[in-house]
Amino acid sequence: MAYDIRKTQVSIEEIWHERGPRRAQPLLIGTALAVISNPHAGRYDPDLMPFQAGLRDLGRQLARTLCERLGGKHTIEAYGKGAIVGGDGELEHGAVWHEAGGAAIREVIAQAKAIVPAAKTVGAIGTRLMVPLGHIEAAYVRSHFGTAEMTIWDAPRRDEIVFGLVMATGGRTHARIGGLSVDQISVHDGQR
Repeated sequence: MAYDIRKTQVSIEEIWHERGPRRAQPLLIGTALAVISNPHAGRYDPDLMPFQAGLRDLGRQLARTLCERLGGKHTIEAYGKGAIVGGDGELEHGAVWHEAGGAAIREVIAQAKAIVPAAKTVGAIGTRLMVPLGHIEAAYVRSHFGTAEMTIWDAPRRDEIVFGLVMATGGRTHARIGGLSVDQISVHDGQR
């Protein structure tokens, strides 16, 4: 199934400190978003699987672009994904991104083992979605629990969907609440 991309957006935040010691290099948090027409807007379709399968290339495109902008896949330590569905759609139209976006991001970042955290909503133009971040290899690395904001000023229109991937080059700048540390990841099964 083909989809029509109206626009894309890539955004990179540089975080130097959170009122504590200044980092030697900034933490980079990036979003790569695509606004597409929703082929299921305004009606109920029982089979969304072809739509989901058709989005895998979009996921790969966004993942590659974002990895490149953040310095290459070896720099990525955290990730997430999100979808904002316009008002003529339904939440399930955003849920297709779980497999399409998640599989694409793990394919591009080959060492990624952990579940890709996600958020989705139905919203109006300019909706802001906070997308959760988690470590790419282990879900229990608390230092990498964070969020990235996903928004486009003129999207989604009622018959559109905004799909996004988010990535970060590290954990929170002044993380100090314990939990599994990156150097303690051992099994590489996405958990411990």
